[in-house]
Amino acid sequence: MTVPAPPPPDLGPPQPSRGRFQRVSLRNRVTWLAAICVAGAVALVSVAAFVTVRDSLYQQLDDSLTERAVEAAEGPLVRTADLQQVPVAFFTATNFKISVLGADGTEFGPKDQRPPLSFAELAVARGEAPQSLRTDQRSNSRVVAVPTGQNAALVMSTSMDPTQRTLAQLSVVLVVMGGAGILLAAAAGTAVARAGLRPVQRLTAATERVALTGDLRPIPVDGDDELSRLTTSFNGMLSALAESQERQRRLVADAGHELRTPLTSLRTNLELLMASARPDAPNLAEEDRREMFADVQAQVTELSALVGDLVELAREDTPQAVHEPVDLVDVVERALSRARRRAPRIEFDVRLQPWVMMGDATALERAVLNLLDNAAKWSPDEGRVRVDLVPDVASGQILLEVADSGPGIAPVDRPYVFERFYRSSDARTLPGSGLGLSIVKQVAERHGGSVWAGEAPEGGALLRMSLPGNTPQTEQQ
Repeated sequence: MTVPAPPPPDLGPPQPSRGRFQRVSLRNRVTWLAAICVAGAVALVSVAAFVTVRDSLYQQLDDSLTERAVEAAEGPLVRTADLQQVPVAFFTATNFKISVLGADGTEFGPKDQRPPLSFAELAVARGEAPQSLRTDQRSNSRVVAVPTGQNAALVMSTSMDPTQRTLAQLSVVLVVMGGAGILLAAAAGTAVARAGLRPVQRLTAATERVALTGDLRPIPVDGDDELSRLTTSFNGMLSALAESQERQRRLVADAGHELRTPLTSLRTNLELLMASARPDAPNLAEEDRREMFADVQAQVTELSALVGDLVELAREDTPQAVHEPVDLVDVVERALSRARRRAPRIEFDVRLQPWVMMGDATALERAVLNLLDNAAKWSPDEGRVRVDLVPDVASGQILLEVADSGPGIAPVDRPYVFERFYRSSDARTLPGSGLGLSIVKQVAERHGGSVWAGEAPEGGALLRMSLPGNTPQTEQQ
């Protein structure tokens, strides 16, 4: 029996392999890019220069050859067809070969200095063509034929070797200079890449340092270019991260300090109850037992409230985008309905004016409810809490004022009432975690507002939260 082989494991879709170019460092990429660009430019310029010079040299050669042939055709020796009277050394010195070609194919001139002939020159001698100019590949020369007016043509040729040697020298010069330019461009590209990528290397070293050590020190910034602005942005990110870590440390430290007392008390009561349940333990009075159970229940309630406030505070610490239009009157009314259920013996005197803003309705309702709960906690039974939502014409913001009828806040405590876990000496005996007003402050600041604590005209505490926004009429206009 053959056991089928298990199917191969599913490794997911194939990952694209990194190209060879992607494994090259950025500095080498810049160097190669500069060298390639310069090489392309040098090649184009060199080819254009070589072609231009070559055409110019050949044109000059043709013009000079044609001009000399015309002058020789008009000379007296050509008219008599007696080129033997011209010394051979003359043609050798001037690098020209010359002869007269008759219409019947007869050629006059020094035999060792005659130019190469073809049907093109014979056509000029017979009057079939006004002039001819061609290149003879066998002798590597340019040959021109012009009519003499006697049923003959003067044929003259010159070697192209000097011109080709000049072009060869020019090509060597262009290649050498182009190569030197490419090497210089590569060196310059390397220097520019090394200098330009130095801030990037500092950023890389900083990120590696942060990942390994958690050190959030800023990076020195030099200059005002794009990389410097990138370094500045990275420093801003490091500062924000350091501030976030510091807030987390403070929150954990403060939370640990606040949790220690109720947990210690809860542990003590539980240990006493467990010890009283042993068979050999003395009997615990029923009244003491009820008091311990009541303390445990109160401590559990306090811990639940503290944990809830910590979760809310941690959520408010997280940056959030605020883009939802919110009717602040609806937010305050929802918070008032919840506050009335929690404090049925407190009278709320409410005056609200319309106001619309961009924000988080849930967070704003939590902040308003914390203000109302704080005012109700400090107000006596049958007391009155004043709630005003009025616009401030001077600042263009809305002011939410909550005034209670309690003893008020001492001047020395007012700068600290919105700090985390801060509780005045009068508030230590009252229930609460000391986080409610700090949540109000964070919600207000996240929405671009502020908070303030002072004394109300009624004699109690006055807490104010200012928020930006618009009235509905202004927004519609």
